[in-house]
Amino acid sequence: MTKDTDILCIGSVLWDVIGRSASHMQQGSDVPGRITRLPGGVAMNIAMTLVRFGMSPTLLTAIGQDPEGHELVDSCRQLGMITDHIYRSEDLPTDRYMAVEGANGLIAAIADAHSLEAAGTKILLSLQDGSLGSEKAPFQGLVALDGNLTQQLLQDIALSSTFTRADLRVAPASPGKAERLMPFLAQSRGTLYVNLIEANILCQTEFEGSAAAAQGLLSRGAHRVLVTDGGNPATEADATDLITQTPPEVLVTRVTGAGDTFMAAHIAAEAAGENRDAALNRALLAAATYVSGETPL
Repeated sequence: MTKDTDILCIGSVLWDVIGRSASHMQQGSDVPGRITRLPGGVAMNIAMTLVRFGMSPTLLTAIGQDPEGHELVDSCRQLGMITDHIYRSEDLPTDRYMAVEGANGLIAAIADAHSLEAAGTKILLSLQDGSLGSEKAPFQGLVALDGNLTQQLLQDIALSSTFTRADLRVAPASPGKAERLMPFLAQSRGTLYVNLIEANILCQTEFEGSAAAAQGLLSRGAHRVLVTDGGNPATEADATDLITQTPPEVLVTRVTGAGDTFMAAHIAAEAAGENRDAALNRALLAAATYVSGETPL
């Protein structure tokens, strides 16, 4: 394990291009607003929040050797992340994510994570060559894993001895990729962080709320789950207990990255020794603070 590493963040690290407007929007809307470009991706968003909570995340991802890639890696280092084990491809471009948000929430988004998918198992080489772990001495510690990896690679991870000693925390990148988490249900491995829509997709059921969704996921084989539902109650559950709490009421000004913030805050709280009730409360407060953050429009 890298000396200063508290957790591995495996998955997408890319440029987020986000357009935000104070207006309600629908298909075909053309409104004034602000467009920003920031380091993003599920693994990156989780890592940024972990840094704010005093942790030192190591990134395992694929980033191109193009100018955008060099700039992105420099930004990661400046933000306090360990970048020594990133796979730097010479023939794959740096990935990007583009979203449009209005006063009524996320309008549309496109995730271009093709380079991460093409890199495949190359992003995990440091877990096999002795740098961070090996077959004889698997990595021991926290791992945050996002669903932007291919379904085949996620299945391999769910079955691999490389992660048998890791405290694996898993999140889909989006509802459209929720089904990629099925191997973790089948193997009862890891802690799954999903929203209600993603839970519905995984269980092919329409649940009334997060508590029912959590119970449904456990019945499908999940080891442990956290289910969020926007401003409605969220639930953390395993075979021994089920805890439901209601998030603080806030004015929502942004949504992209809220789930990643929730997950990272929960991981950080548990890493700091907080109990399950306190960790869930801390995560909900962090997510509420994030979505209510001031965004210039």
